[in-house]
Amino acid sequence: MITTYIFDLDGVIVDTAKYHYLAWKKLADELEIDFTHEHNELLKGVSRVRSLEIILKLGKKEILTSDFERFLIQKNEDYLKYIDKMDASEILPDVLGKLKFIKSINGKIVLGSASKNAKPILQKVGLIEFFDAIVDGNDVSKAKPDPEVFLIGAQKVNVNPLECVVFEDAVAGIQAANIAGMLSIGIGDKATLNEADYIFTDFTQITNEFLQNLENN
Repeated sequence: MITTYIFDLDGVIVDTAKYHYLAWKKLADELEIDFTHEHNELLKGVSRVRSLEIILKLGKKEILTSDFERFLIQKNEDYLKYIDKMDASEILPDVLGKLKFIKSINGKIVLGSASKNAKPILQKVGLIEFFDAIVDGNDVSKAKPDPEVFLIGAQKVNVNPLECVVFEDAVAGIQAANIAGMLSIGIGDKATLNEADYIFTDFTQITNEFLQNLENN
């Protein structure tokens, strides 16, 4: 029986990928590295440290450890300036409706995100009150596809992982959900997310009846 619904943040609830891109693009330009939207796809679901490593590899650049740390801070500060302007208009289509429905059937809602800025983003867009627990990049030591973030989420609301369904837009997130023994629902491209149990382009394709059936099964 599904009792708990775990949501990734970026690309599932809100689209902050564009802000990550702008912040990384600004840094790449400073380093004289060509960085495109296609390159940005390589950073999807990847930690900040690993993202900078990928960008440096793209530009065949080597930098001092002290500069590496400084660039990480600089990127995050630029990103925070962008998300500081976020509001409810940033919520992806029908996410709010689905959160309201899950609450109406007494489902538990958990956030499971690698983002260290998850809480301020949820506050900015007015959704934080829907969540029974939040697990973000400040709570985990292992990146997806390690299931740590989702398993901690289940623990926080005292449920068995088998009672959880995960909504994810990244391959690593789908893999993490599957490893955790949770039902996985991909939000995005079917070819990319083919390891998911179910795949939808976005939440407008997911009916309340579908969610209700998950609850009943």
